[in-house]
Amino acid sequence: MDKGLYNFLIEAKKQTYANGNVKKTLSSRKGSFDYEYSNGKMIYHDTYFGGTKFIGEEVVYASDNTPIWAMNYYGVTLNENLSEEAIDSALRPALMQVGEDDILPVRGPKEYINNGYKYTFQVDGNLDYFEGIETISKDEERVYVLKCHGGAIKR
Repeated sequence: MDKGLYNFLIEAKKQTYANGNVKKTLSSRKGSFDYEYSNGKMIYHDTYFGGTKFIGEEVVYASDNTPIWAMNYYGVTLNENLSEEAIDSALRPALMQVGEDDILPVRGPKEYINNGYKYTFQVDGNLDYFEGIETISKDEERVYVLKCHGGAIKR
């Protein structure tokens, strides 16, 4: 496993969407919301569309702007009474736990409980090729689900 990429993903994810205090960057496509982070060795770019139903992509570039890793994701709020802000308040703290357990650092931890919401993430594979499912439940009712997949990019 590429420890440099592994550690960079943890660092980048804590400095973008998961961190509610970080500002979005300029939109890269019409209607998108974007975040970007760089440590001088790699660049991370996350772009997504939507709110309670959303789709997005994360790409990691080498310092020469060559894409080396990516993940696609689609998430949906299943309980229509919950706003995007309500799901964000459950999701962002969970995603800030990335790297705190032994699960692949592409979303959050295996499990995280916060203010009555239970976050879970299951992933199969490694950074070269993986797929996962993320859920949030409240009072035993699944209120949100996200599916993701991705891996290494090579020509």
